[in-house]
Amino acid sequence: MATDPTVRADLFEQPAKSGCLDPLAALRTPEDPPWDVYLTGTVFLDIIFTGLDSAPVRGTESWARGMGSSPGGAANMATALARLGLRTSLAAAFGDDHYGEYCWDALEQGEGIDLSPSRKVSGWHSPVTVSMAYEGERTMVSHGHEPPPEEPAPHCPPRARAAIASLTPGTRAEWIAQAAAKGSRVFGDVGWDETGRWDLAGLADLEHCEAFLPNAEEAMRYTGTSCPRAAAHALAEKVPLAVVTLGAEGAYAVDGRTGETASVPAIEVAALDPTGAGDVFVAGFVTGTLAGWPLADRLAFAGLTAALSVQEFGGSLSAPGWNEVAAWWQEVGRRCEQDPAALRRYAFLAGLLPTATRAWPLARAVPTIGFRAASAG
Repeated sequence: MATDPTVRADLFEQPAKSGCLDPLAALRTPEDPPWDVYLTGTVFLDIIFTGLDSAPVRGTESWARGMGSSPGGAANMATALARLGLRTSLAAAFGDDHYGEYCWDALEQGEGIDLSPSRKVSGWHSPVTVSMAYEGERTMVSHGHEPPPEEPAPHCPPRARAAIASLTPGTRAEWIAQAAAKGSRVFGDVGWDETGRWDLAGLADLEHCEAFLPNAEEAMRYTGTSCPRAAAHALAEKVPLAVVTLGAEGAYAVDGRTGETASVPAIEVAALDPTGAGDVFVAGFVTGTLAGWPLADRLAFAGLTAALSVQEFGGSLSAPGWNEVAAWWQEVGRRCEQDPAALRRYAFLAGLLPTATRAWPLARAVPTIGFRAASAG
């Protein structure tokens, strides 16, 4: 579907605060829900070691050339959404230790994420993940305790344009049905089925989802197919929109309501750390959906933001914002390393993006606990 960049240029107005573009600016009305996206989940403190030449060897000490820390877990998705200009509300438990305080401040003050549905749990230790990135892969060690049962929250979930739900086999999450009943468009993703059953009927909350976004392996296992595209078509019989990520081959989507399909290739980048790339993909797709973009543009934008994220270390640390997207677009226009046919898929960006204020690739400061301002690790 052809896209006229001039049609949607007014969607991207510059808010006074933080310089982040608002992709829904032209669509907003006084009657809108207070939030664009609501999500819930566990927030971890992520500690990322970078610059390792190889995997740690038993009985030896390995030195990393870099280290950073950031909120992780559900914070990866929340940060990715907020950096793309969506008004994001997160419900999570936070420990009352220094780690919990750091994560709370980083999300609320640093990223502008609404934490009013969240709570601080006295005496609860914040979950921690240590991630070691090397050779384009990662190894992680995590530790945490189950938080106390959630207290009744009559106003949770809040009204939002959309909600992102991590579906659990064999379990219903009451809040998903509540969100859908309030008019939220629910986007579902899923993790690895540790039970090994891969029973699509066991994803009971799929009935509330407008879109389902598994990766290729998950999609094929849940549908019993041997091809990701066939899996997407099978899923589109169960949910209005099926989006299957294909790793290095890009992504494929099927709209079960209209029969429309879309396929986009992956952008070639030097991958350093895949942590959080799936969350960034979902955030990009949700952004384009709420902005009313064509399916192929949504898919392309989601793939692009995910590709930009893997060039940096860390989950929420690596989530790109509009400056990163604009800088990438301006840079690739001056280089010939990418497939021209693949780049034409992103021509719709030309009328949407601001002039980049920094060169690409962008060097990010890596925050470290204990410093009031971000500093390189």
